[in-house]
Amino acid sequence: MALFHDRQDAGSQLATKLSHYQHQDVVVYALPRGGLPIANEIAHYLSAPLELLITHKIGHPFNTEYAIGAISENGKAIYNPSEIMKVDDDWLMYEEAKLKNEIKRRRLKYKKQDDHPSLIGKTAILVDDGIATGYTMLAAIDDIKKKNPKAIVVAIPVIPEFMAQKLEQAIQEVVTVERTRHYLGAVSAYYEQFNQLSDDDVITSLQFRASTTNS
Repeated sequence: MALFHDRQDAGSQLATKLSHYQHQDVVVYALPRGGLPIANEIAHYLSAPLELLITHKIGHPFNTEYAIGAISENGKAIYNPSEIMKVDDDWLMYEEAKLKNEIKRRRLKYKKQDDHPSLIGKTAILVDDGIATGYTMLAAIDDIKKKNPKAIVVAIPVIPEFMAQKLEQAIQEVVTVERTRHYLGAVSAYYEQFNQLSDDDVITSLQFRASTTNS
């Protein structure tokens, strides 16, 4: 049986695990697209500002679905060291530049600027809907460290135990609904409804949050 009905349900459950951050100076960062519905619930629960941290998976040149790394807006690319040795350096440079442009395109389309260039004295909570290789989240962590936060927290509905331990070496805390040694292998296995989200879905979600926050 799935742990969560949908991303909103996962966000509601995960938000209660973050209750110790209520009344603290935190900024919630969604990794869109899938992390946004979950981050929305958390930001509402904590009465915290919501920002986007856009990342992109780097796929293998001969199998784009197979991730060999990830890149973020402001951080360096994070790679699987055993895979990068097999890939042409010129291709990597080209791919990084292409994906950086794609990230810029999405930022402009979302019309959501990063309003928090400095996180000094604040806690950054990074949110996604699941985790597979971990490269996307590691790229996000590298990006957010450049903003000098007081602490970095990863909030994720379900995470394999080995991945939680890996992340804990780089940040202050991993918060999750389920931390498992028997990961099912696919994020979607933990959701009854796990629809793929589009850029338009992200824009609609941001507009809805803006309307409810300002009302």
